[in-house]
Amino acid sequence: MKIALFDDNRLGIVKGDGIVDVSELVQWNPKTPQASLVSFMSQYEKWRPAIERALSSAPPTPLQQVTLRPPVPNPSKIVAAPVNYYLHQDEMNAQFQNAEFTVEKLGFFLKASSSIIGPNDTVLLPYRDRRFDHEAELAFVVGKQAKDVRYAEAADYIFGYFALMDMTMRGKEDRPMRKSFDTFTPVGPWIVTKDEIEDPNQLSFTLWVNQEVRQQANTRDLIYDCYKFFEVASHVMTLEPGDIVTTGTPEGVGPVQPGDTVRIQIERIGEFSVSVDYRPGV
Repeated sequence: MKIALFDDNRLGIVKGDGIVDVSELVQWNPKTPQASLVSFMSQYEKWRPAIERALSSAPPTPLQQVTLRPPVPNPSKIVAAPVNYYLHQDEMNAQFQNAEFTVEKLGFFLKASSSIIGPNDTVLLPYRDRRFDHEAELAFVVGKQAKDVRYAEAADYIFGYFALMDMTMRGKEDRPMRKSFDTFTPVGPWIVTKDEIEDPNQLSFTLWVNQEVRQQANTRDLIYDCYKFFEVASHVMTLEPGDIVTTGTPEGVGPVQPGDTVRIQIERIGEFSVSVDYRPGV
């Protein structure tokens, strides 16, 4: 299923080019969307038959008539992989001379959940004299509490997948600062449940800036694939239901500027866009 938050954080299931509101059916509280998401994930199999019946009978509302929201609005943490494609390491060395190590040595970093925005929102650049880049990534949401999860069991702890842009300020500051400005984590367009993704480590994806293809890759080229990265992260910290884990970006990283539209598309998941502007007053 494609699980979306829309309008005033109601819960919907995407059906073709439309969306069916199932908020009342699953006792969803739009005033507490993150807590409601965690509760929904824990009872998903219970609700699934009723949802499928609703999808077969309820007329969908066209997606063009609703406003999609971040499908994971406020996780306790965002766990992110640095330099998880070898070709991205090569380009970082060529451009910035600062990618001596890959994820194998760097481990992971955390982004602020307050940096999350949704489809068709705006990335706000905080300075005029710094470079800001786009980074296209596959991300997933943790479905149940996880600690010391082995590679072979990681899939059991993942609820679903979505697209993520890790917007980045270039400089010598640590990654959590350069990547945690408000609006620097666009996510969407919805969560695709894991049963619809046969192998998350075999997904092609593309990122455009305006009409220019900037990044085009496949998750088969990940250094630490989804399950390995999950294993490493859960060895260090407890991953809570509703946490976001994002897997890193491939080569093709490039700058964005006000007036740009950045679009990401991931196979079997979908696509969304955001615009770029300066923060008011900058």
